[in-house]
Amino acid sequence: MKTMKAVVLREIGSIDKLRLEEVSFPGAAEGQAVVALKAAALNHRDWWIVQGLYARIRLPTILGSDGAGMVQQVGSDQDAHWIGKKVVINPSMNWGDNPRAQGNEYRILGMPDSGTLAEYVAVPVEYLVEKPEYLSMEKAAAIPLAGLTAYRALFVQGRLQRGETVLISGIGGGVASLAMEMAVHAGARVVVTSGDSKKIEQALARGAAFGIAYRKENAYKQAQADLDRLGGVDLVVDGAGGDGINELLGTLKPGGRLVVYGATAGNPSSIDLRRIFWKQLTVQGSTMGTARDFNNMVRYFDRHGIQPVVDEVFDLSDFPR
Repeated sequence: MKTMKAVVLREIGSIDKLRLEEVSFPGAAEGQAVVALKAAALNHRDWWIVQGLYARIRLPTILGSDGAGMVQQVGSDQDAHWIGKKVVINPSMNWGDNPRAQGNEYRILGMPDSGTLAEYVAVPVEYLVEKPEYLSMEKAAAIPLAGLTAYRALFVQGRLQRGETVLISGIGGGVASLAMEMAVHAGARVVVTSGDSKKIEQALARGAAFGIAYRKENAYKQAQADLDRLGGVDLVVDGAGGDGINELLGTLKPGGRLVVYGATAGNPSSIDLRRIFWKQLTVQGSTMGTARDFNNMVRYFDRHGIQPVVDEVFDLSDFPR
């Protein structure tokens, strides 16, 4: 029986529970392709699953939602043209018929389906997109989940337009970093927030117009004059939630939009509804996105030559056995 190496999670608790194991090679069923993975990326989703903080965890599992590689085999002759192509995998699967929201059968690659922390992965061919030539495999693997989330939040749900001002919170995160790159290339003025001044400095060097160090006392009040000089904030894109949400609402100009794609800081203890209705604000939820969103996102990267920041690269063999 043909085998491969994969990182397997058999019990929750900590990152130490992940083990590099020999597992069965995933053959391609009809309509599927087997991708020889050249690079994969980690997301907060993987970390939450490892800690047992994710819904409906099924073990054992091979984690990893992001991957790039080369198609090695297909399950149907009609898909033979994919063999040998360099691809990026769309991890947002079974979205459903409603483009406004995912359906009940929606799932994300990397639990329950075997993910990309492996030498090979089998996925339906409909979730393959050719890798932009200018991107290395490592950089291509860094964009699927975070890039799709950022693209939908900015352009589909947030309706960002050239010349507008967008505030992107938590600029150290993967989604926020890619959102900033896309917004800058869209011709928007970008304001970022972070608790780390170095991350703000890095964002300014990559095109952000202004940064707010939110841990400083009265940080948002002190920044308001600068925000007003930018014409006010049209759109806020936030993945943290928590009690900071009211301060973010306060930065929005009348008629502004808030898009929330996560709640890493939990639910707010209260929310200022008067501010929302009096300023005629729109509050919009967002998740990853449709296949169309993913294809548009990859084309957007290709058209603008956006380079994701890759902090460090590890070999699969670095995982403990």
